Amino acid sequence: MKRPDRGYGMRHVALFVNDLGACEEFYTTLLGFEVEYRPNPQNVYLTTGSDNLALHQAVSSHPRDEAAQRLDHIGIFLKSPDDVDLWYRFLVDMRVPIRTEPTTNEDGTRSFHCYDPDGTVIQLMYHPPIDQWEQLRGVN
Repeated sequence: MKRPDRGYGMRHVALFVNDLGACEEFYTTLLGFEVEYRPNPQNVYLTTGSDNLALHQAVSSHPRDEAAQRLDHIGIFLKSPDDVDLWYRFLVDMRVPIRTEPTTNEDGTRSFHCYDPDGTVIQLMYHPPIDQWEQLRGVN
């Protein structure tokens, strides 16, 4: 059987968070997501237009096995290496906890890592193949 077309890619991430309000504020005010849908006070769906991020209030009565959580980080693609540095300076100015400073790898990828209010690692990055693909699609 032939593998089906991969569609639009992985454009949805869902996170359990301890402080829904602080995380919503971080992703909307600092990273520019917009509220797409709020089905109830414990859940909010955010969007950039091409991506969807669901924030779900973690239920304290349900123990979370942190060791079983396999998420290392989530990534946000930027349009240029210079944008990486602009975002880094902006988030430092906004006192967002930073994990790593911007670096450029041999493949041309440039990125840094920060933390959201719940401790999830966010990588802001420029990745040349993704940039080329987006330009071919006419997104940029």
